[in-house]
Amino acid sequence: MKQRIKKLCLFLFAIIAAIHLIHAATLDRRIQYVEISFASSNIPAEMDGYVIAFIADTHGLSCDVLHGIVEELNSKNIDLLLLGGDLDSRRNDPQRTLEILAQTRTRDGIFGVEGNHDIRADLFDAKRENGIVPLQNEGLHIRDGFFLAGVEDAWRRPCVVSAVEGAYESDFVLLLSHNPDISMKQDMARVCLVLSGHTHGGQITFFGVWAPYFTFRSSITDYGQRFRSGWAAGHDGTPVFVSNGTGQYLPRVFARPQVILLELAAS
Repeated sequence: MKQRIKKLCLFLFAIIAAIHLIHAATLDRRIQYVEISFASSNIPAEMDGYVIAFIADTHGLSCDVLHGIVEELNSKNIDLLLLGGDLDSRRNDPQRTLEILAQTRTRDGIFGVEGNHDIRADLFDAKRENGIVPLQNEGLHIRDGFFLAGVEDAWRRPCVVSAVEGAYESDFVLLLSHNPDISMKQDMARVCLVLSGHTHGGQITFFGVWAPYFTFRSSITDYGQRFRSGWAAGHDGTPVFVSNGTGQYLPRVFARPQVILLELAAS
């Protein structure tokens, strides 16, 4: 009896391992365009249906892949493109990546923050050269009633209060932060929604629901599985959406690379 159970367990383990390896070699190598929506009474009525594309953690994607992303976004008539950091400027010149992403057609421009793998000076210089607006603990009105804020990476000196100080009480305030942990550590009272990356969807997960690394190590996030992927909430309930990121610099297992397409809804 024990021998049968042992064989059954080994068989199940082999099946599960095979499923994960096949997923890693197929779907986990294909970028997923994830469409999400967010409703808020702070969103101006005239911005109902406003579409924001969000890209983070490109980590040196090839030019062909980047061009493919731009082509796809240009087919969707987006209003705004946001870059969530980690363009991997410690390993690669961000100029190449930004030159391509800058070809994305938007109505209201392209804005971005830094990530922990970025060299800020190189990244921000390259952004400015390509008409992309860098945000460093600051914000601005994109449209009447819509305030976009961006903070430094959590491993540096982020300040949400400084980033949102120009917002009005009634504004819809969108905060761009590479690391979602910021939503647990600072005053989020004036923030309506946070967009983040950094955690790569757990990178290597068990069926996309559990990332072993986050359970046994805290070097990426201090909050375990909370900000692995998708919708979460900060310490005061502020909605946070965490992208898996777009890069492929390490194997992904049930953590597909993503480009996020966020549609706003006035409520």
